[in-house]
Amino acid sequence: METLLEKVQAVLGDAVVDSHAYVGDATVLVERERILEVLRTLRDHEELRFNFLMDLTAVDYLGREPRFEVVYHLAAIDVELRGTEPCRLRHRLRVKVPVPEDPCEVDSVVELWPAANWMEREAWDLYGVRFKGHPDLRRILLYEQFDGHPLRKDYPKEKRQPLMGPRN
Repeated sequence: METLLEKVQAVLGDAVVDSHAYVGDATVLVERERILEVLRTLRDHEELRFNFLMDLTAVDYLGREPRFEVVYHLAAIDVELRGTEPCRLRHRLRVKVPVPEDPCEVDSVVELWPAANWMEREAWDLYGVRFKGHPDLRRILLYEQFDGHPLRKDYPKEKRQPLMGPRN
């Protein structure tokens, strides 16, 4: 029986740079330039149908190149399409994309999963990863005048930010 990871690798081919499975969690590392193509394929492929973006975040590996990774957690959940039998897929996949410090950007996936909108804004706000093609990339947790991205490992913990007065 073919494992989920083997099936994903067969479908994605050379877009998969690396992969591993640990205690039931399957992970693939894919090329940054192909992320939209890869995620669209994972969402639309008949045998995979990763129709739910559970989470999107970034990780800072200060001192490593590429410095950042954007991580997508996908799930295939029960779906009933009009005129078809219910789809009984229940599997998950982690997709990682290496992102260099300069340019610190990757394509937005909002067109595939609208829920990615706020997740990408959070990753931009806290890590400084820019999402190309995002419809409204602006801070979501911090105020616009905040200087820097506080979850970066080189962000100074004693840094003082400008105080903002009350909103009118």
